[in-house]
Amino acid sequence: MLKSAAALLLIAGTAFAEAQSLNAIALSSEIAKDGDRPVLEYLHGGDLFKPYVAKFFSPAGVNILRDQIADHRHHHGLMFAVGVDGVDFWAENQKCGRQIYKSFGWVKGTSRDCPWVAALEDRLAWVPAAGGQPLAIEDRRIKAYRREGLGASLLAWQTQLAPAEGRASIKLSGSHYFGLGMRFVQTMDGADDFFTPEGKAVGETVRGNERLVRGKWCAVVGEADGKPVTVAMFDAPGNVRPAWWFIMAKPFAYMSATLNLHREPLVVEAGKPLALTYGVAVWDGKAKAGEIDKLYARWLELSAAKAEKK
Repeated sequence: MLKSAAALLLIAGTAFAEAQSLNAIALSSEIAKDGDRPVLEYLHGGDLFKPYVAKFFSPAGVNILRDQIADHRHHHGLMFAVGVDGVDFWAENQKCGRQIYKSFGWVKGTSRDCPWVAALEDRLAWVPAAGGQPLAIEDRRIKAYRREGLGASLLAWQTQLAPAEGRASIKLSGSHYFGLGMRFVQTMDGADDFFTPEGKAVGETVRGNERLVRGKWCAVVGEADGKPVTVAMFDAPGNVRPAWWFIMAKPFAYMSATLNLHREPLVVEAGKPLALTYGVAVWDGKAKAGEIDKLYARWLELSAAKAEKK
């Protein structure tokens, strides 16, 4: 069952053609809860360049994401953006494109047998800066899972990106950090304790202390709200390319799941949408590789489940 966010949401579909330069609904905050405890907060609508997860909480209630940052105004918590046909959807200026509202809803896991508590569903038109016809259509689904038995907060980010109607194909490209990116809270800046299943994340230096590393997952240990936390990103084996994890610690802590688009642009044809699935998990305290491996395996089972009880 789809839950309407607000009355404006019900009528916003007709407004899309009238306001392609800005999102056609009021700014809205959606909070997914496990019982009475928040798991994540998702922002969409208003004049945002792109919707995003603004907050993601550990089981103890510690938020690990940062938003509205003076040095990088376009860094928003957990966000997804790439370049499409030469239009930059990552940065936010007059030349950049916008991810514009088409429809939104969310499905609640009403049964304790359902492994997730909420699945947010967002359909977006990727529109160039000059307005006009969309370049691409994205169908986004973000699932927040029940924490019981997991030992961590867990979400799955699922995206299908396809050429907009009337376009035979789109070409994805961009910088080495484009993809599903995550800006950490300020107290995690400088923490260079990134690691993969193979050990400390060394990888390939791109510039300064920015690196690209490989692995089925990548994690970092830091301090948020005065408490140690561990954050990991998971790559699904079914993705079109294995993830290259972009990581950096200074001057701020950041991690992205990227598709290596700066070296290998990707063409997506009509009728063959790009389907991507990534996971994000956060533990209270310092999680070891074995613990992350265990949750990664469980996440693969959950994210691949065909029949889901609602």
